[in-house]
Amino acid sequence: MRKVAITGVGQTKFSGAQEKTQVELFSEAAMDALNESNLKAKDIQALYLGNVLGDFSEGQMQIQSFAVDSIGATNIPTNRYEGACASATIAIREAFLWVASGFYDIVLAGGTETAAKMGTPLATRTFAMGGERGYEQPCGITFPGVFALLAHLYSKKYDIPLGKLREQIAMVSVQSYKYGALNPKAQFYGKYGDITVDKVLSSFMVSSPLTLHDCCPFSDGAAAVVLASEEKAKKLTNKPVYMVGVGQASSGTIASQQEYLPHFRARDVSAKQAYDMAGLKPEDMDICELHDCFSIASLISAESLGLFDYGKAAEAWEKGEADIGGKIPINISGGLKAKGHPIGATGAAQVYEIVEQLRGEAGERQVPDAKTGITDTLGGNAGTICNLILQRGW
Repeated sequence: MRKVAITGVGQTKFSGAQEKTQVELFSEAAMDALNESNLKAKDIQALYLGNVLGDFSEGQMQIQSFAVDSIGATNIPTNRYEGACASATIAIREAFLWVASGFYDIVLAGGTETAAKMGTPLATRTFAMGGERGYEQPCGITFPGVFALLAHLYSKKYDIPLGKLREQIAMVSVQSYKYGALNPKAQFYGKYGDITVDKVLSSFMVSSPLTLHDCCPFSDGAAAVVLASEEKAKKLTNKPVYMVGVGQASSGTIASQQEYLPHFRARDVSAKQAYDMAGLKPEDMDICELHDCFSIASLISAESLGLFDYGKAAEAWEKGEADIGGKIPINISGGLKAKGHPIGATGAAQVYEIVEQLRGEAGERQVPDAKTGITDTLGGNAGTICNLILQRGW
């Protein structure tokens, strides 16, 4: 397999309901990625696009075909990927595999979504479709409900009183808002940077023990990534970021995963694939963007990725070990909770942040001398989990 580099990235500002369509948003992000790569649309050989709810939010199928036409890459092959919230990440992984194989030299990948414009009732109902249809949905299981259950399981398994755990996961939210307030691309840029644990705990209860500020928002936005062979990349940029490890795994129903809960076996499998391919270990990571759809999800993910010991992630956030200057800076973009979560685009936005950090271009949020980073994206009730490891190439 050939070495594959990211030569350019682009991301729109994430926000609440936007007037722009999914195609318009993706075109904006894609053109930024192309411009960074010193490429034109005609240079792209294929597009792999993550999108989940376009059929519902805009009544648009085959969004991938309209997206390539919009940027001027007419007639190239293009595929749409749906892996719930992991859609863009699996699209990027697929692009990586095609370039690594030698079939393509330059591929555009990413994702787009306009979930916020759907409104809360419809968005909530369609998000729940990421769970299992036969039993979970009829029982009224939504994602806040799933992660609330996981919080209770975490409390019991690691013998942390629920009241104490609530305070600890509130600190995760405080950290997310702190960094999101500094991120110009974030949905909550300039907002909630001074939020306190008490304010998180006193916001209205969504699904016990998770309050409003423990939950990510509905968001609109897009992000894009250009991947190129090493030979091509050297001609396009003097700051290539290499994809050195990828992993992906799947799961069935929540009930089928009960032996592993509150963690997900699929994440263990996916992360191991990525670490093994890269020849790296968790302690080699300088920065991480993980899937914090709910504050408890941060603890679960960080432990499965090997960044903190099982049952100890809550203490790590308390001690500032997930902050800049800590053991492993996590979600310095603001994460899903503060940056926003346009589900089809989230994985590509995680890559955008890691690339900016490895290039030293993250401004106020810069992690000093970051050389290696990992992304973690979860789709549905861990139906799809995908991990990517990126490394500075100069």
